[in-house]
Amino acid sequence: MSILRSAALFVVAAIFEIGGAWLIWQGVREHRGWLWMTGGVLALGAYGFIATFQPDAHFGRILAAYGGIFVAGSLLWGAIADGYRPDRWDVTGALICLAGMAVIMWAPRNGG
Repeated sequence: MSILRSAALFVVAAIFEIGGAWLIWQGVREHRGWLWMTGGVLALGAYGFIATFQPDAHFGRILAAYGGIFVAGSLLWGAIADGYRPDRWDVTGALICLAGMAVIMWAPRNGG
């Protein structure tokens, strides 16, 4: 599987993961109701399913890498959906997380 396809899976999974958490947040914190929360739970389930399509079979490695995507994606989601404005340290931290994700997932390894 190419790095491009793996990266695309990360993006799709991040949309479901962050979107699911955001829907639950909206349902609870913004009092939008059970329909929003149910959508969030379904989206989080879809995220888990999408994660299984990554080429690496090591659950811990995949989830650790998704952690980096979650940090950067959450800041981006907050900026788009809620008007949050990340400062330079937010952006710096997100870039460090993305670099960590790339090393975890795509660094050359001997024997897998």
